[in-house]
Amino acid sequence: MFKNLIGGEWVAGASASRNVNPSDTSDVVGEYAQADAAQTRQAIAAARQAFAGWSLSTPQQRFDILDAAGTEILARRAELGDLLAREEGKTLPEAIGEVQRAGNIFKFFAGEALRPGGEALPSVRPGVGVELTREPLGVVGIITPWNFPIAIPAWKIAPALAYGNCVVIKPAELVPASVWSLCEILSRCGLPQGVLNLVMGRGSEVGATLLEDRGVDAITFTGSVATGQKVAQACVARMAKFQLEMGGKNPMIVLDDADLGVAINCAVQSGFFSTGQRCTASSRVIVTEGIHDRFVAGVVERLKALKVDDARKAGTDIGPVVDATQLKQDLAYVAIAQGEGARLAFGGEAIEHNLDGRAGFYMRPALITEAAPQMRISREEVFGPVVSVTRVRDYDEALAQANDTPFGLAAGIATTSLKHATHFKRHAQAGMVMVNVPTAGVDYHVPFGGRKGSSYGPREQGRYAAEFYTVVKTAYTQA
Repeated sequence: MFKNLIGGEWVAGASASRNVNPSDTSDVVGEYAQADAAQTRQAIAAARQAFAGWSLSTPQQRFDILDAAGTEILARRAELGDLLAREEGKTLPEAIGEVQRAGNIFKFFAGEALRPGGEALPSVRPGVGVELTREPLGVVGIITPWNFPIAIPAWKIAPALAYGNCVVIKPAELVPASVWSLCEILSRCGLPQGVLNLVMGRGSEVGATLLEDRGVDAITFTGSVATGQKVAQACVARMAKFQLEMGGKNPMIVLDDADLGVAINCAVQSGFFSTGQRCTASSRVIVTEGIHDRFVAGVVERLKALKVDDARKAGTDIGPVVDATQLKQDLAYVAIAQGEGARLAFGGEAIEHNLDGRAGFYMRPALITEAAPQMRISREEVFGPVVSVTRVRDYDEALAQANDTPFGLAAGIATTSLKHATHFKRHAQAGMVMVNVPTAGVDYHVPFGGRKGSSYGPREQGRYAAEFYTVVKTAYTQA
């Protein structure tokens, strides 16, 4: 039994939940404790008690702890990557890469702990000095999704601790193992009791308690739009600070002048790898007429060559989707698209067993063509290996369709035109823009986030994380 971490102690939950391998549903990763509302309140109280001391800890103390955690994560990346692939379904190389990223994030924010910054300014009044400093928020509630089980918790926990906050984290119910391992590492790196608390459990109980308890000063959330809206409403009601990363329906434009190989690689990498379960995935591709047929034919050939199998097996290109519910949703959207008049150019069917005959949540990647802008497949987030292609006349029409969405996380373009690339970078209504590179795949030391319905609040990652995890204080001194 893998227990919750509350006030520096590993404690059993009110119940337990099985963590099942989506590549092989007969394989149980482990039994993980499920906290209830009472245990969640205990974790919040422990964090509040620890905050007084931790908020005044030295930059060196915070550096040493975060750096030690990063070092261990990197040293164990093969082991932790295997665990991640086993519980979530990413291919082993992708999973190891995600663990590498988590380790790098802790190393980066260890450095940020030593660079708190600040300003000393003269007042407009004679003899008065002004100091601008940043102070920690207090107790930060962290709610993370299942699609990046260690990287997203890392990029929330690391800055929270680096800037002197205490943490209560609730991971997604489907993937507790990676977060548990991350918290176990941190618990041995010198953190005082109560600074980091792990409460695994249901969103309706653990998550709701984090939102409602006034002992939580801020909430950082990554997940669905519907849940994000509930987070916002709850936080506004009690004036807590909040940060939301939600959905996306990210466009990838392919122009006639694009390098065909680059365009195909961008589309396949963005849309299908990690089984399409990335908020930055390009699930809609907008292609101009002159290159459309060659592009579609090229993508189909690439998809035919991709191997769908157990995530941990060498040579696997695409693993399973995360669970039966997600598989059902993915298949439903393929049917919806066909019902609305789009054409299924490749794939789109469930695969009951992997190549070893073991049952899992597998799906052949689906490429849908002749998709119209008003179709649901062009407007709603599927979150699976399902990509639609829309044919357009020219760049202007492509840009208009790319921006015609309530989301605004990432947007990409494949072109050799400097004119169009420059114009797109300025006019794409997205927080992150990629030119001739996949939309899925971002660096850990630069800001992450979108606009419109995709994100709310300050950016995550890089030095911009300080905007959320700290408050600015202005102090005046009469000489």
